[in-house]
Amino acid sequence: MKINVERGAFLKALSHVQSVVERRNTIPILSNVLIEAGKGELRLTATDLDIEVVESLPADVLRGGSATAPAHMLYDIVRKLPEGAQVQAELLASEGGRLAVSAGSSRFELACLPREDFPQMSAGALPYKFRLAADDLKRIIAKTRFAISTEETRYYLNGIYLHAAKDAKPPVMRAVATDGHRLARYEMELPDGAAEMPGVIVPRKTVGELRKLLDDADGAIDVALSDTKIQFGFNGVELTSKLIDGNFPPYERVIPSGNDKSLALEAKEFAQSVDRVSTISADKTRAVKLNLSKDKVTLSVVNPESGTATEDIGATYSAGALEIGFNARYMLDITSQIEGKEVRFLLSDAGSPAIIEDAEDTRTLYVLMPLRV
Repeated sequence: MKINVERGAFLKALSHVQSVVERRNTIPILSNVLIEAGKGELRLTATDLDIEVVESLPADVLRGGSATAPAHMLYDIVRKLPEGAQVQAELLASEGGRLAVSAGSSRFELACLPREDFPQMSAGALPYKFRLAADDLKRIIAKTRFAISTEETRYYLNGIYLHAAKDAKPPVMRAVATDGHRLARYEMELPDGAAEMPGVIVPRKTVGELRKLLDDADGAIDVALSDTKIQFGFNGVELTSKLIDGNFPPYERVIPSGNDKSLALEAKEFAQSVDRVSTISADKTRAVKLNLSKDKVTLSVVNPESGTATEDIGATYSAGALEIGFNARYMLDITSQIEGKEVRFLLSDAGSPAIIEDAEDTRTLYVLMPLRV
């Protein structure tokens, strides 16, 4: 194998594929990227056995073939080469399988592992296919990923639940994430071809890798899935991932329907106030108490070790007085996703979950469990 490739294109492709490679691997071959050259094209593949990222890019192929090389090291080498350089990569058969990488007066030789050892992740049949705009997929991730659980024992919450909600009028595609303390739900128009898709749980790591790839995406994203795998394709990049094998809980049950106390606040002012008063709170609970009275909210924190903090802000509220506590970080995670000027809380009592809405975005809904304060 011998190729010439432009540094910028090579670096971009390597940055995409090496991201999926774990820094520490018990299986040595998983630290490597598979490089395949043929017909004027270079194809890079990396996997952690759960996710596979493949990217193709144009290259001057002088001699076809394939090799595997350490992913992070190769990325670092290409990153440090001068901008605009032509990179030459050649597999040196005489050196017991080394990859020579050179540009200008720089030359590196990297130890390779046998190409036959590189695991191939078979996507299998992916019968459900549809297209999403890149911006829609970015919004799905942005509006829900912060609520994904990191608790490994509840593995079925370790991802975003994506499904067609046919009971809605009109039917929508719905993305839901929850960790048991808060829930995020985002809806969008159901794409053509998605009506019959099964409900799938896209793992947290896959969501993170996909979001990085979307930074360089525009236009449409091709999505294909089965009960066990999902694939996203765009701009010569293909990400294939296993899905979480489990049942997402019936989340509709935790969305309250009888919350009749409406509180409207200026979103940015409220977020800044929460951030200020929570400075004094205990790290573990970060509890902030909201004391609601007519058109006013008093935020307060009491920390027996550090002291107290209070702040009054104006609001639109006409129901009876209410005291309720929430986790400050959870409130800030939600308010950071509010795009309009106003955030709206729908409340019932101090022990019941609150619905939080963006006054200017009806597609998004959040549920937040209260704390005892």
